Amino acid sequence: MTAPRPLIAGNWKMHGLETSLAEARALAAGVDAKPPAARVALCPPATLIHRMAGLLAGSTILVGAQDCRAEPAGAFTGDLSAEMLADAGARLVILGHSERRAGHGESDTAVAAKVAAALRAGLEPIVCVGETLEQRRAGAALT
Repeated sequence: MTAPRPLIAGNWKMHGLETSLAEARALAAGVDAKPPAARVALCPPATLIHRMAGLLAGSTILVGAQDCRAEPAGAFTGDLSAEMLADAGARLVILGHSERRAGHGESDTAVAAKVAAALRAGLEPIVCVGETLEQRRAGAALT
């Protein structure tokens, strides 16, 4: 059995507009010309997932999402289910990011429910663990 290939994922956070797709196209040209030993993923804002997935359809770069709701459907204004993200073309999803934990009060239990939702939808979960930026700056994090 071979070891899994590392994953390098670029989280675009709340940056990127339609015009930013040119950056993804340029990155794909470089990555596909000389594929790295690691898998490469881009996680744009949800508004760009569908377009980026189409743009990178022939590329080795994976397209991911930045979060998902644990429930598959319902009255959750503004939220996106794992199934919706997969339908838009996402292949993976970032879960448990420190910004979500701090800013939205997400617990380990909530993150675990999102992981289950991602797996149910066929998405590969990227589960974030570790310190906050403040902890890192204060030297309270393991390195």
